[in-house]
Amino acid sequence: MAQPDTKKVFFENLSGTGKAIAVLTSGGDAQGMNAAVRAVVRMGLYVGAKVYFIHEGYQGMVDGGENIEEASWESVSSMLQVGGTVIGSARCKEFRSHEGRLKAAHNLVLQGITNLCVIGGDGSLTGANLFREEWSGLLTELVDQGLIEADAVQKYSALHIVGMVGSIDNDFCGTDMTIGTDSALHRIIEVVDAIMTTAQSHQRTFVLEVMGRHCGYLALVSALACGADWVLIPEMPPEDGWEDKMCQKLSANRAGMKRLNIIIVAEGAIDQNNRPITTENIKNLVVKCLGFDTRVTILGHVQRGGTPSAFDRILASRMGVEAVLALLETTDNTPACVVSLRGNQSVRLPLMECVQMTQEVQRAMDGKRFEEAVKLRGRSFENNLRTYKLLAHRKPESELPVSNFNVAVLNVGAPAAGMNAAVRSAVRVGISEGHKMFAVSDGFEGFYKGQIREIKWADVGGWTGQGGSLLGTKRTLPAKHVEKIAEQMRMNNINALLIVGGFEAFLSLLELITARGKYDEFCVPMVMVPATVSNNVPGSDLSIGADTALNAITTTCDRIKQSASGTKRRVFIIETMGGYCGYLASVGGLAAGADAAYIYEEPFDIKDLQANVEHLTEKMKTSIQRGLVLRNENCNENYTTDFIYQLYSEEGKGVFDSRKNVLGHMQQGGAPSPFDRNFGTKISAKAMQWVTKKLTETFRQGRVFANTEDSCCLLGMRRRALVFQPVVQLKDETDFVHRIPKEQWWLKLRPLMKILAKYKTSYDVSDSGQLEHVIRNRPKESDTSVAM
Repeated sequence: MAQPDTKKVFFENLSGTGKAIAVLTSGGDAQGMNAAVRAVVRMGLYVGAKVYFIHEGYQGMVDGGENIEEASWESVSSMLQVGGTVIGSARCKEFRSHEGRLKAAHNLVLQGITNLCVIGGDGSLTGANLFREEWSGLLTELVDQGLIEADAVQKYSALHIVGMVGSIDNDFCGTDMTIGTDSALHRIIEVVDAIMTTAQSHQRTFVLEVMGRHCGYLALVSALACGADWVLIPEMPPEDGWEDKMCQKLSANRAGMKRLNIIIVAEGAIDQNNRPITTENIKNLVVKCLGFDTRVTILGHVQRGGTPSAFDRILASRMGVEAVLALLETTDNTPACVVSLRGNQSVRLPLMECVQMTQEVQRAMDGKRFEEAVKLRGRSFENNLRTYKLLAHRKPESELPVSNFNVAVLNVGAPAAGMNAAVRSAVRVGISEGHKMFAVSDGFEGFYKGQIREIKWADVGGWTGQGGSLLGTKRTLPAKHVEKIAEQMRMNNINALLIVGGFEAFLSLLELITARGKYDEFCVPMVMVPATVSNNVPGSDLSIGADTALNAITTTCDRIKQSASGTKRRVFIIETMGGYCGYLASVGGLAAGADAAYIYEEPFDIKDLQANVEHLTEKMKTSIQRGLVLRNENCNENYTTDFIYQLYSEEGKGVFDSRKNVLGHMQQGGAPSPFDRNFGTKISAKAMQWVTKKLTETFRQGRVFANTEDSCCLLGMRRRALVFQPVVQLKDETDFVHRIPKEQWWLKLRPLMKILAKYKTSYDVSDSGQLEHVIRNRPKESDTSVAM
């Protein structure tokens, strides 16, 4: 089941021999920076380059000496899961001066360094570009001062710069997500979830301040993820009279039996006159107008701290490898670039185009052109804002359109974290568009038994943060009960179906579309939103629930590895879920720093197992103390977890011992991650808007009749866009025996994991190397990209 090898381009012809690459972190720290540093060091060493740490950012470059240190493979071990930046970061006034940059150039030339990988914000990257532009002039000055030889000017004629954006604020244009943003959202949501329990106990209002002096991304997305009552961000100052509107909203929510209120404020929140709106202002306002017991919580630097999320580790690792490839391919005429994320792809963009666009946002805000600022932030930010407004603020009944359509929502398959956020979104968007929404309990089993009820706006309050499936979900397929389901559709006058689920949901739609020939009740718009921890649904690169499962795997692997700290050398064999799909094992292995991951899609034999044992034995003879091996539950019927554990135990005797752990259903449990909450919310909102459009198109002569292929679709994430795909057209892309898509994008990430674990392998770079432009229009539907 391996991917076809057509048109692959590999990097074997890109040699780093004779090159020196330096990596530094600058400005504010962000979780995931260490993963980026680790990837740069190991990829650089892998291609034969010398790699150097520059400690303490630009200050270390200016000071030189011990601050510029050659890196080894072992020097970046055990740093993947560490927050902050272990090589240090500092603000450096001296580097802003010409004299400071002259010192920095001298220190780099002494080490023969002409390739810089800078991890930081727009200020750090702007400084790097200026340094690059001045480079030849600086070398000439150093020659004139007798500090370097004249031939050094020719030998080190050009300085090559590649940037990666490390910033929890996600305030850099050109990338969907910056390193650290997802982890900061994890910290915020952990706090909000904890606060909501105490707020509910005492019927309190909580005002939370989150970081974001110039960008409201963290406030906006966390508000979307927790269903906050009100959010205040610098890009969207509230209209005059907002105080009364906010108090009315809070009061109405309490009247609707809600026991708490959450207000989220970005630290840079302002009103229409550029006056700051503080948490203390809001607290005093709520107490004065409503008399509610109100508390303020300022999260502060807790948002910067802690372990990086799985998303940030994977993002940073991919960016680090891409940065080294960019440096290998650069020429004297190549502009400084920044490695960015678009959809689920890494791309290269001209650094200064991104910086100029970022500065343009601030100029628009300074000039009170707030709508322009929101648009400049990008489609993802704009869509987050639109979705929040749609779900948080209910229109009065008199303002709602009257559609007279009934839409049913149900969960099918195994539970996945984020399902409830998707259902909440579908229900509220449907009500906003004038539909009567119905909830079906226990999937199609509940459907044929008549477990159908109308569900209202308030019924789904507080659902975003809850794991599992509150509606109930079963794996039952509809084919055996199709007559009873058709009867229930007729009795309840159901005009459309929205299904949130995994592979069983996909199979269910195929069965229902087949039943259209016999039952007109199924000639209605039907759409599926993929939700499964296995991420095995054809037609979508990502599924709701997979990110939460990855975080569960990563966190558990961290703890398991830590359990061996200070003991003798040990290898852990970890079994993950996923059926025949190796997504969790492969991507979880990349996030946890695994040495190997065994999956069904990449067949292996006893020789491969033996090679892995020998590889680990060699690593264990150095300073590496712990090894990690992941195994997908159905990767091979003979090479079971027990077999692999016993093999490693026997072959590793005298060098390391082994332990095994089956993670089981803990991968399906727990509160959904911020990513899954927002992905579920936005993809489901889009699905419901499609339902409305199809209902309008197919309503003829007093009834809905939809029997074309495109009236039964799966809404999936494809590369950079959300795409509606007729399910019948996805049949050819599906391996029904093993319940996986025939082609899976994440298989391209497996060599990356192997390279970072010191294996010799080939890495497909066919998607790399093309310099794009930040000002180019993005795909029409990329506003709901992977990056929340």
